[in-house]
Amino acid sequence: MVKTPRATRGMVTTPHHLASQSGLAQLRAGRSAIAAVVAAAATLAVVYPHMSGLGGDGFWLISEPGREPFGIQAAGRSGQAVDTNLYERRGLSSIPARGPLAANTVAGTVDGWRRALEVNEEWGERADLEPLLEDAIFHAENGAFVTRSQEALTREGYDELVDVPGFASAFLTSGQCPRQGEKIKYPALGETFRRLARHGLADFYQGRLATEIAADLSTVGSPLTAGDLADHSGAACDLLSVDLPGVRVFNHQPPTQGLASLMILALMQRLEIPQADGFAHIHAAVEATKLAFSHRNRIGDPESMQIKPAALLDRAYLDSLATRIDARKAQPWETYPAKGDTVWLGAIDGKGRAVSYIQSIYYDFGSGVVLPQTGILWQNRGVSFRLDGIGPRALEPRRFPFHTLNPAFAQFEDGRRLVYGTMGGDGQPQTLAAIFSRYAMFGQGLQEAVSAPRWLLGRRWADEGASLKLEDGFSPQAVDELRTAGHDVELIESHSDLMGHAGAIVLHADGLLEGAADPRSDGAVAAW
Repeated sequence: MVKTPRATRGMVTTPHHLASQSGLAQLRAGRSAIAAVVAAAATLAVVYPHMSGLGGDGFWLISEPGREPFGIQAAGRSGQAVDTNLYERRGLSSIPARGPLAANTVAGTVDGWRRALEVNEEWGERADLEPLLEDAIFHAENGAFVTRSQEALTREGYDELVDVPGFASAFLTSGQCPRQGEKIKYPALGETFRRLARHGLADFYQGRLATEIAADLSTVGSPLTAGDLADHSGAACDLLSVDLPGVRVFNHQPPTQGLASLMILALMQRLEIPQADGFAHIHAAVEATKLAFSHRNRIGDPESMQIKPAALLDRAYLDSLATRIDARKAQPWETYPAKGDTVWLGAIDGKGRAVSYIQSIYYDFGSGVVLPQTGILWQNRGVSFRLDGIGPRALEPRRFPFHTLNPAFAQFEDGRRLVYGTMGGDGQPQTLAAIFSRYAMFGQGLQEAVSAPRWLLGRRWADEGASLKLEDGFSPQAVDELRTAGHDVELIESHSDLMGHAGAIVLHADGLLEGAADPRSDGAVAAW
């Protein structure tokens, strides 16, 4: 944990130390939390390319003193020519996870940066792009060192990625998986960042860069077009929230699973949990997750949904739902696993303005497609669409896919303000529940809440099991009680990547800032 003096000018935390340094540079220059996050996010697109990039989506949660928190939805829709016929003509019953046909939704990340920087201008600060993108350009052109997780995920996905257009030339060395510590240069991506710095972020969608991106997409066989890029528009949005004792917690609306994260916390609060990390704590979180996920699976394109998320957070409805949890027995559940690799990063500046932000290409390395002229790795978020024509996740042109992304924020009655989040598909709401409950309900220190052993119901990455995974470090008694209650417990090593990479920053009422980075990641807290 990092604590700063009360005269601090800001703090940033990310899952890679170089990205944290990029954010710190903006804070040291007197710029805002938004500027710090844009700079850090750009660096992550280079130094953590398997989890984040210009070809993905993002969700912003922004808070400033005296104003209701709000969001920016920087997610892309499916292309105009993307429909079930596109896949049925090729004899496919589902959308392939890799390759050009997986690159079927517009990338919203860059427009999200642009819209966040518009908010920055409303704050009276105009942030020039060149210093924000400077580090990303440097690392792309001079080389970024391969991290442990990048090496592991390259090896894991090698067979399904090696023949995807552009992947081998971008991410393999002489056709082989790179080793941790090797340096890889991304010159085309560096030039793309330079062009964005010169011509503005809108160039990604409607300028000369957009023309090259569209040509690249066509060359590799993606169904996306220049028209799809030009039609893209992210937007500011209201947030969902739930009131807990002494604190109000905020998260994103659909198409994200923010609803599930809030439901888990609200259900846990209604149960008797005597202490952190014992049987009652883990059991309550897992059973609440099952109920929340049964509702989450009805979420997709907001305009196509039948449920109203705010109604599911109604106090009386949550009271009723909580009675379905047996305090001593695990309930069966039907698995609907959601995969996903992501980066979460947060910042709070010296004026108390706070950002909780998630940026993702969905699977590790997304679709695997790297655009030849621009060096952009494109996401595969559209894999979450269904081809059966049923429900809000049914594939149709210009629909939003379901997102696991959900950055979180909490406002305490005592004046504390907390930004927190994590990567990890199904694990995201569960890790958010672990961190928040430890810190806010049981009074653990912020770093302890992030570092402590975690649990995961379901799967992440290539793991297909629906077991309850527990990191090493929980008491034998808690493990035995969970098994006795009917949980299919699987013990895994401590600080496992399966549990995601989390982080958090809290601003106290007296101005003290403290932050936490996940020992499971390559990250760090940086403050000025």
